[in-house]
Amino acid sequence: MAVTFQIQEIKFKLEKAATIKLWIKKIIELEKKKQGQINFVFTNDEEILKTNIQYLNHNTYTDIITFDYCEGKIINGDIIISIDRVKENSDKLGVDFTEELHRVIIHGTLHLCGYKDKSKEDATLMRKKENWALKKV
Repeated sequence: MAVTFQIQEIKFKLEKAATIKLWIKKIIELEKKKQGQINFVFTNDEEILKTNIQYLNHNTYTDIITFDYCEGKIINGDIIISIDRVKENSDKLGVDFTEELHRVIIHGTLHLCGYKDKSKEDATLMRKKENWALKKV
C-alpha cells in the first residue's frame, strides 16, 4: 500500500514528497499502526467547500477534510487539503507555509490513527501529537 499525492484544480508542487511519505509512514508506525492506502488531494477553497457541502453537509471553508477508511490497525483514507486555506492560516499565524502544510498533513494522518479534535481535551492532545510529529519530519 502507499501514500499518494494528487493536485486538483490548482497549480501546486509538493516539495520533498518522498521525504513526506517516509515521515507519514514513520509516524503511523510509532502509533503502532500499519500504513495502508492514504490519498492526499491538494486543492483550492472552492473544491474543498463543494466536498464539505456534499459529504458533510457543512457550508464552510476548511483547511482539511479527512475520510477514514481504516480497518483495525491498517490506516486507509482520503485527506483533502485546501492550499488556499493553508496559505491564509500560515499568514494569520505568522508561520512558514511549509510548516503549516506539514501540520495539516500530519493532522489528517493523526485523525486516521484515531485522534479526535472536537472537545477541548481532544484538541489539546491533537496539538501535542502534531508538535511531536513535526519534530520528526
